[in-house]
Amino acid sequence: MTQSWRFFLTFLGLLFVSDRGLLETHSIYAQVPSRHDLRFPALARQWDEAIPLGNGLVGTLVWQKGKALRFSLDRADLWDLRPVAELQGPRFRFAWIRQQVLKEDYRPVQELADLPYERDPGPSKIPAGALQFNLGSLGDVELVQLHLENALCEVKWKGGARLRTFVHATQPVGWFRFDNLPSTLSPEIIPPPYGGLEPLADKRKNSVEGDDLRRLGYAPPRIVKDRQTLRTIQPGWGGFSYEVKVSWESASPGRLVGAWSISTSRSNGLSGTSAKLPEGELLTEAYRQALGAQESWWRQYWRQSAISLPDPVLEKQWYLELYKFGATSRRGAPPISLQAVWTADNGRIPPWKGDFHHDLNTQLSYWPCYSGNHLEEGLAFLDWLWEIRPAALRYTGTFFETEGLNIPGVTTLAGEPMGGWAQYSFSPTVSAWLAQHFYLHWRYSADRKFLEDRAYPWIREVALFLEGISIRDSSGRRELPLSSSPEINDNRIDAWFQKTTNYDLALIRWLYGAAAELANELGKKEETARWQRILSEWPDLALSSEDRRLLVAPGIPLNRSHRHFSHLMAIHPLGLVDWANGPQDQQTIRSALAELERLGPGEWCGYSYSWLGNLAARGRDGERASRALRIFAECFCLPNSFHANGDQSRSGKSNYTYRPFTLEGNFAFAAGVQEMLLQSQRGVIRLFPAIPAGWKDVSFEKLRAEGAFLVTARRLQGEVQEVTIVSERGGRLRMADPFMPGRFTINGGPLPGQQTGNEVIEIDTKPGMTLQLRRQ
Repeated sequence: MTQSWRFFLTFLGLLFVSDRGLLETHSIYAQVPSRHDLRFPALARQWDEAIPLGNGLVGTLVWQKGKALRFSLDRADLWDLRPVAELQGPRFRFAWIRQQVLKEDYRPVQELADLPYERDPGPSKIPAGALQFNLGSLGDVELVQLHLENALCEVKWKGGARLRTFVHATQPVGWFRFDNLPSTLSPEIIPPPYGGLEPLADKRKNSVEGDDLRRLGYAPPRIVKDRQTLRTIQPGWGGFSYEVKVSWESASPGRLVGAWSISTSRSNGLSGTSAKLPEGELLTEAYRQALGAQESWWRQYWRQSAISLPDPVLEKQWYLELYKFGATSRRGAPPISLQAVWTADNGRIPPWKGDFHHDLNTQLSYWPCYSGNHLEEGLAFLDWLWEIRPAALRYTGTFFETEGLNIPGVTTLAGEPMGGWAQYSFSPTVSAWLAQHFYLHWRYSADRKFLEDRAYPWIREVALFLEGISIRDSSGRRELPLSSSPEINDNRIDAWFQKTTNYDLALIRWLYGAAAELANELGKKEETARWQRILSEWPDLALSSEDRRLLVAPGIPLNRSHRHFSHLMAIHPLGLVDWANGPQDQQTIRSALAELERLGPGEWCGYSYSWLGNLAARGRDGERASRALRIFAECFCLPNSFHANGDQSRSGKSNYTYRPFTLEGNFAFAAGVQEMLLQSQRGVIRLFPAIPAGWKDVSFEKLRAEGAFLVTARRLQGEVQEVTIVSERGGRLRMADPFMPGRFTINGGPLPGQQTGNEVIEIDTKPGMTLQLRRQ
């Protein structure tokens, strides 16, 4: 039995049984409303507007190219892993970069780090190819629909033909079934255009637009065709190859059933998961079974959490983001990269090589899994980080020449550095931000084994690294030898700061605070004292003397619009500056939000609006949060909900109007909605902390709070009516009283350890206990 199913069965019991016996309660299991399905009157004519399907490992985009129905195929571990020559030599040292900065001779650094990233086609994520079906006999499309409930794409033609296609929930297989076909139809595999002549110099593009796939230099694929099967075997770099296979059967007149799969192999013995496709008459029954497994998996997925908002735009977008999260993040598969399992199908290398950017992109992508109650899917990220840890330790020892753990800011699938802007691709605080995800999983799951085996060991190694790399200033305070604040001043020498920036400092201060907290939880008194001492040796955050707003670095304010709110990390996601701390922190948050508004959104991307939604929610500003998230949904998303970075409405929400598709803005949006509905940092659960005044009727089911509490709450006519809390692990529940002034009942009467007063309800809970609070 899988962990997710064990959780589901356990939760069924928790709904009805507590330590007090049977409860008269009920729950409406969350199912995504069909009104949130994607519906179009025609197939998309561009790959990045296609219907997206996936299961974390493989994915497809369903659209129309010319006169053909096209399935753009992808697999998350399809990677060209050629090394970067410049990152193998003796100059590849943090100390050497610092010397060049101090000498004010920065061009050699750019030539070391960024030049090969722009110059070389690899390393890079690569596409798999496509399946195509000739549409000539089918006529005009009547309806294209993505059913979110079971992740199935349906296409209906006016002539009566119908297609149903999906990616299997747990196997690296895609399925399709055509009914009512007027004539014979069969699939064709279209390999990516790796072959052909070397592209002309004037066809070269930068890393944002994506270079020509032919520059990778692959040999043509080998094609093997039988009567009802077709395979292409594509050689790649360094002994890597992958196979695309499709099998089909004309089960009866007018019907075509088939399946496709992608498998991988490497010369070093590493190989990806593959699947044996059924063939011939077995396909029809296999399709039926696969569809049943598909519906079962997604039914359970949607039962994990749900929301109901009076704003239909935000509600629909949240469900679309949770759908994409379920389609792109699964344990056993690589984590979410820039485009995950939907690599560009345009004959080019994907934007930014489809890589793993850790100066924002991977981190934002996993924000929604915690309060959204999708910890299992979130573990795909943490499993991978642990898997690439040996490579990271080697990188740390070689590049930083110290012990401990750091990860390159831009990495391949194998965790190796790829280069890019040195300030961010080789930042010393990358692993500190990644460490927060280990910490959050512990805080939201209360999984003691995870704390002991993964969370604290990771955080401890990062703490050792930051201790080793730090230097002392003239007053004896610790500082970084070089600091930066993504992506302030881009790739110029002045993007390095001599004084530690608020971005780096917030991460460092958070890291040592977390290290001390977890060491104390594990009873490691000496290590607790060590981390507390080192924390005290770092300076405080740099604030403006005028209004306490956060600066970029000591004496350096943010002086222009910028897409990356790196100087505000202390507010969100780190929570060092918190509204609950009182007037001073509240002023800092208000001043930070006012500064962003004053400088304007001219240089923002879509993810900036998503992040602003989270920041505003932490500032208890529901109006600003909902406005920012609505702008994201309406102006920065393509019709299929993909985040396109630039302002697609061209309505002045950003100076950027381009459309490189990346996913982090989508998932940060979902987290922003959840922050409006539920917050639990600093050990106190707060219901509806940042909703607009006009939102009178709002509810959510089974959002997750720190301490492993599952919370369901309903607000009607502006007042919280009912709250149900399931305590998975037991422990002290602390919740800001949503019924003020204390007019409520808990399970019909008082409980042992129950305390009310000071605006906080406190209850001692046991594992599996269910609490039901109702307004009197």
